[in-house]
Amino acid sequence: MSSLNRRFPAEWEKQQGILLCFPHSGKDWPGKYEAIKWDFVEFIKKISLYEQVFLIVADSKQKENVSGMLTAAHVDLKKVTFIIHKTNRSWMRDSGPIIVKNGDKREALNFNFNGWAKYKNFQLDKYVPAKVAAALKVPLTQVMYKGKPVILEGGAIDVNGRGTLLTSEECLMHPSIQVRNPGFTKADYEEVFREYMGVTNVIWLGDGIEGDDTHGHIDDLSRFVNEDTIITVVESNTASPNYKPLQDNLRRLESSKLENGKKPRIVILPMPQKLEFENLSLPASYANFLILNNCVLVPTFNDPNDRHALNIIAECFPDREIIPICAIDLIWGFGTLHCLSQQVPD
Repeated sequence: MSSLNRRFPAEWEKQQGILLCFPHSGKDWPGKYEAIKWDFVEFIKKISLYEQVFLIVADSKQKENVSGMLTAAHVDLKKVTFIIHKTNRSWMRDSGPIIVKNGDKREALNFNFNGWAKYKNFQLDKYVPAKVAAALKVPLTQVMYKGKPVILEGGAIDVNGRGTLLTSEECLMHPSIQVRNPGFTKADYEEVFREYMGVTNVIWLGDGIEGDDTHGHIDDLSRFVNEDTIITVVESNTASPNYKPLQDNLRRLESSKLENGKKPRIVILPMPQKLEFENLSLPASYANFLILNNCVLVPTFNDPNDRHALNIIAECFPDREIIPICAIDLIWGFGTLHCLSQQVPD
């Protein structure tokens, strides 16, 4: 298969399903694990109404337990495909494979997950791409550049499916914090994006939001909602540490160009009010929505801006249902709907 035929479909293109991983320990949500399990059941239920759920569970015992919970919640188990594999965490956007099209075939890309270059316990997670590729019966490719494995999380990128990719300098270019690929230049990344995803144009934003454990993932900042429109979060409180970085990102987007040389249309999305739990600021963002076939699931935070965010996103997706999902518990793990999932293109 020629690498030049590769294309990373946009999230709004037709999907076979969504990859999730049911948490088997509460380490990412200390003190909230029991609530999180039922949050996952609700998440799975909503997805299953629109498409297949590919659900990783740790073992046969967890499969049985989860099946019982799903049945209690009236989830159609025929819409759930179980994959048995013990993981360290449940963040499939990052440890799961990125599924691209190679010509008219699908190909799973393994971007060599390493715990966001921060945590040491990722040895189980690094086998997720192989397990998922086998379950989907698609070939798996380990992403390499100049003879070395390339490390990249799915949450660090967003595409319009036509050749333009969004990412952030804080995540991929910081010289000393959570360095994924030491010595990489922007040109190196852009060559990887071109070869493995068919990307011809990269829009680089600056910094991410406060409290982001991943150090600048794009899916809390800016997302394509169609091939020429980008939605981006902006902080209205000038005293917030997010105010200046998000204004800088907005300026960068306003001066950016798409792969066809035209300017993208920019839609402003508010931020929720600062969300804190114990002594931590949590990276709550409405940009962490998940696009499904005929639907968009949007994280909400019991916040006055929930309504505004839902209305703005609804205008961006006039032909899709907009369904809010309360993410107050999920965000305690430093991510919500998009971070926990990975789409499987049809």
